[in-house]
Amino acid sequence: MDISVVVPLFNEQESLPELTSWIDRVMQAHDFSYEVWLVDDGSTDDSWRVITELAAANDCLKGIKFQRNYGKSPALNVGFQYASGDVIITMDADLQDSPDEIPALYRMIKEDGYDVVSGWKKNRQDPIGKTLPSKFFNYVTRRVSGIRLHDFNCGLKSYRRNVIKSIEVYGDMHRHMPLLAKWAGFRNIGEKVVEHRPRKYGTSKFGLSRLVTGFLDLLSLMFVGKFGKRPMHLFGTIGTIMFLIGLISSIVIGTTKVYALANNMPMVLVTNNPWFYISLTTMVMGTILFVTGFLAELVARSNPDRNLYLVETVLDA
Repeated sequence: MDISVVVPLFNEQESLPELTSWIDRVMQAHDFSYEVWLVDDGSTDDSWRVITELAAANDCLKGIKFQRNYGKSPALNVGFQYASGDVIITMDADLQDSPDEIPALYRMIKEDGYDVVSGWKKNRQDPIGKTLPSKFFNYVTRRVSGIRLHDFNCGLKSYRRNVIKSIEVYGDMHRHMPLLAKWAGFRNIGEKVVEHRPRKYGTSKFGLSRLVTGFLDLLSLMFVGKFGKRPMHLFGTIGTIMFLIGLISSIVIGTTKVYALANNMPMVLVTNNPWFYISLTTMVMGTILFVTGFLAELVARSNPDRNLYLVETVLDA
């Protein structure tokens, strides 16, 4: 199969008929064999009923329904598990991503040799309250990750099949898929300017809180990527440095006290010296961090149930 399209959605009943019809027209025009996985992330409207009706009329449309709302990353992760195309394309269900971009995204993977191609909403059709935080987030992510993409948040992306079978998407890591791919060893990451359309139905499901969670996920991902298999390198190094600072400070305080006593010089009690408690606290914190490093080495990086989601129904005609 040429293409698998994975579409996570939440309360998008109005847009689904138009979206799937548009995808089908594009696929037929370019003679692609394809499948579309519509992942209903616990919608409270009639999205699942619409998916069921659409899947009954078109064998290329398949559906997955969560029992409750988990989030976009879990929806993508489960969709990736079922996707079987040579190229996997993700897009949002709100019609702001254009299916007309699919052929070019497919060619960049199959012909140009990219592992991942990320869309760039250069002319973004969103209010400034969303665009400015997004620009700041993308700037920081570029600097931290070293991946020169303009738009990490764009839902329209294409992947070589072995890429999505090699990575695990959890939490809110969908914003950092290129970085996940990079950590998995896929470094040929490209970018394509894509059309971004005004929202036609409904309202956005994301607020400003995603800016905070996005940075927290980025820090988590950078830690796991660099120290996931060697946490002692981080905790042990910081702990050792803090312990040595505290130890040296304590030795200086003790030596100063002994020197003052030996020369009959006036000297405050060690326990009245605030630096004594600072040194002691630093040594304790250093020891705790060092022990944390040992414990982290013993704890498995991944919880085997982390991506266990309650899938109520799978339509796979």
